[in-house]
Amino acid sequence: MEKTIIVSNRLPVTLSRKDNKVVFTPSPGGLATGLAGASKDMNSVWIGWAGFSLEGFHENTDDIKSSLEKQRLIPIFLNDNDVNQFYEGFSNTTLWPLFHSFPTYTSCHEEQWEVYKKVNEIFCDEVLKHAGEEDFIWIHDYHLLLLPGLIRKKLPKAKIAYFQHIPFPSYEIFRILPWREQILEGVTGADLIGFHTHDDVKHFLTSIQRILGMENKMGTVRAEERIFKVDAFPLGIDFFKYWETSMLKSTERQVGLHRKQFQDVKIILSIDRLDYTKGIPERLKAFDNFLEKNPEFREKVSLLMIVVPSREKVQLYKNLKMEIDELVGNITSKYRTVNWTPVLYFYRSYPLQSLSAFYKLSDVALITPLRDGMNLVCKEYVASRNDETGVLILSEMAGAAKELSDALVINPYNIEECANAIKTALCMPFDEQQRRMSEMQYLLRKYDVSKWTSIFLKSMEEIVQKQEELAMKRLTPELKHKVISDFNSSKKRILFLDYDGTLVSFQNKPEHAKPDKDLNDIMTKLCAIKNLKVVIISGRNKETLNEWFGHFNMDIIAEHGLWMRREKNWKMMFQLNDEWKKELSALLNHFVEKTPGTFIEEKEHSLVWHYRKADDDLSNARKKELLDYLQYLTTNMGLSVLEGNKVVEIKSALINKGRAVKKYLKAHFDFILAAGDDWTDEDMFKEMPEHAYTIKIGSSLSAAKYTLPQYIQGVNSGIRTILSEITEKTQKLF
Repeated sequence: MEKTIIVSNRLPVTLSRKDNKVVFTPSPGGLATGLAGASKDMNSVWIGWAGFSLEGFHENTDDIKSSLEKQRLIPIFLNDNDVNQFYEGFSNTTLWPLFHSFPTYTSCHEEQWEVYKKVNEIFCDEVLKHAGEEDFIWIHDYHLLLLPGLIRKKLPKAKIAYFQHIPFPSYEIFRILPWREQILEGVTGADLIGFHTHDDVKHFLTSIQRILGMENKMGTVRAEERIFKVDAFPLGIDFFKYWETSMLKSTERQVGLHRKQFQDVKIILSIDRLDYTKGIPERLKAFDNFLEKNPEFREKVSLLMIVVPSREKVQLYKNLKMEIDELVGNITSKYRTVNWTPVLYFYRSYPLQSLSAFYKLSDVALITPLRDGMNLVCKEYVASRNDETGVLILSEMAGAAKELSDALVINPYNIEECANAIKTALCMPFDEQQRRMSEMQYLLRKYDVSKWTSIFLKSMEEIVQKQEELAMKRLTPELKHKVISDFNSSKKRILFLDYDGTLVSFQNKPEHAKPDKDLNDIMTKLCAIKNLKVVIISGRNKETLNEWFGHFNMDIIAEHGLWMRREKNWKMMFQLNDEWKKELSALLNHFVEKTPGTFIEEKEHSLVWHYRKADDDLSNARKKELLDYLQYLTTNMGLSVLEGNKVVEIKSALINKGRAVKKYLKAHFDFILAAGDDWTDEDMFKEMPEHAYTIKIGSSLSAAKYTLPQYIQGVNSGIRTILSEITEKTQKLF
């Protein structure tokens, strides 16, 4: 990778005026803090919004741009309307509440969506000015959900990653969004998609499966001609930055001054941006409950609450500020004494060193958001406790709770539980505090922001390598030409063609997947070619295949090799005992009854449970349950359980496509082509000689030498194209 292009909504600096000059100061946000250090270690540029509207900033933008570019920062300038509709509008009144699972706060306006699309296109244009096909483009957060797909259309071979720093909601909440398909199509333009937690990964994978029909295997998703990976990468912090800052003499002086002020009062620290997702009112109610139930702690403990101003012009945030002010006032009036204030409330932001002093001063950190992607404040508190004392009370709704299990993890909506945790924290012995804090600090040192970056980049390299391996197997136009050329120059030829998923696309009802006119025309022409044997090899029953293809001069293999038609005569290849069907039919019927939309197809010597029309989540759960039952029940019964495309089939272990094709391969063919789409075709591929062309429809791992796209314009037509070209370019005898 020649260089890394980091793209985020905001640049990692804030622009302001000082002495009539524009000055740049590092931004305090989690993303800026997390990536700024990491980006210095990479050959990188950072593209983002400059942080102001053109109408409100009168300096020469060329001068600003030049100054920023010296720091490898590329600014994007937006007008007032773009800022209001894109940032304040769609990003923060539609996506922010919805993604944090607050649908009642979510508003959806078409004009804001249009500007959101427009701004993502502006970002795309800027990225394209700096990106080459070998560069790595790393896109960050929910403001730019459409950007991966936009870049993919312009640079199909680009290496693109997307990381989301806020939660991803459950499918039930996400599907509320009117533009859900467009959003998901945008994100899935990336090669690697990262979230903080496995819960977010699970929600995203469910959404793309339910909305876009994209299946995944262990987080790897097939999307037509490419694959991409979805995984969890919990964001770390620059641990030693906070550790060392807390040990500075100037920090110690601040801590000493604060301790003189508070004397013997224990301090509970709360730091948050003003936002309804942070659970600040619930936290105040829990502290009130604690003081109410534990009067012995009055005058001995105070809540130091820092609320950083945010979106003060928005009515929802104004109302939240009023509620917080009122709760603080009520607690103060209820418990305050001449020498003691229960809540020390500061509505402002603080620089790093002041925050470090607060972290070191506080006996307890109370970090209880109602929903948070990660929450780095709790990690900063732990990293600042160089004496290994202190207790962290952490919401289970924060992504960090998945890592910091030695914190007191609580449900932030449970006021009573939070109040009890405060008492537990204040009474915790020092040796217990040190044990817990030591464990958490070890974890944060090991998985710091540098480790996060390296793990993410390594995962990117792995998925790119997998894509390259698949690309090497892809049947290119040049290889297609060679297939046809080899076919024409051969004297004895054979084609093994799977049916469903290979020659035709899948249908909700199997009987609807009849050969269309185009396929019948292709088969007519193929069967008229000299020295060519055409073999349809399918899991379907012989009656259906005979009805559809019996009039052609071809061989047919039915039910995965149980029945074979050669010279228009059907022959059963094995004598089978079907007594097992009665027992397993009852089991399958039970699953049909409790899974609406599923049905059983009974073949002569096999049973198939179809679940294509059923609810995805329910049917996938039922499928796993059924497979567990079958694994237990079919032991020592000589049966195989095949998991195909939305089907589970049970048949004799003696039957497979590999055994069936062996009978043909006893004769020598100088041209062999075998095509199939699922793992039931793998046995066939494995039996093919070295000179055979084996083609897997789809992009999953396969024993086949080559792959073709699973769908072209909704139809499995990749192999049909080859067959059509064969018929057009080959001398035919009619």
